[in-house]
Amino acid sequence: MGVIIFVFSLLGNWLDENYPSPKVYYNKILVMVGVALALYNVIRQVNEINKTQ
Repeated sequence: MGVIIFVFSLLGNWLDENYPSPKVYYNKILVMVGVALALYNVIRQVNEINKTQ
């Protein structure tokens, strides 16, 4: 979970440095996408564990 968020944060920082924009904050957007993907992954794994029990 942390790795996904960290990678998206690094990508957002890279985009902010290379493509500056006064209105779009790539880091914040991509961190939120990373959190959503990480939560989706955790929920999917928990559901899979519950199916096998």
